[in-house]
Amino acid sequence: MKSVFAMVLVGLGLLTACTAPDGTKPGAKPGVLPAYLGVETRLLDDDLVSFQVTMRGAAGREDVAAYAECAAARYALIRGYGFARHVRTQVTETRGVWHGDAAYVISNALPDGVRTIDAEVVVADCAERAIPTV
Repeated sequence: MKSVFAMVLVGLGLLTACTAPDGTKPGAKPGVLPAYLGVETRLLDDDLVSFQVTMRGAAGREDVAAYAECAAARYALIRGYGFARHVRTQVTETRGVWHGDAAYVISNALPDGVRTIDAEVVVADCAERAIPTV
C-alpha cells in the first residue's frame, strides 16, 4: 500500500512539474504572450486542407501546432463537418516569427487513424486556452 501511495505522489509531482510556479509553460518567455498573426487556408482536394499559420511569442513547436489545430477545427465546423484527421505539421522559426504548415482531412464521421479531432471539442478547448480559430 505504501508503494502505491509513493507512486501516486511521484506522479503528481511530475504533473505539477509541467508548469512553472507562475503558471507559464516550460520554454515560455516570462512576460511574452503569444501573438497570433493569421491563418491562411488552402483547399488541396475535396476533403484535404492546408493551414498556414503565423505567430510570435510561441514557446515552441507545440504552440504553433495547437494554433493550426484550432484553425482546422473551426474550418471543419464552418464547412459543416464534425471531425478532422491530422496528416502532418511542419514548423519553422525565423527571427522570432513562427510559421506552421499543417494538413488535415475533414470529414462528417470520425475518420480512421489515431490523430483525429472532434471539431466541437477542440474549438471549445481553443477558446478556453485563448487560441484564436479561423
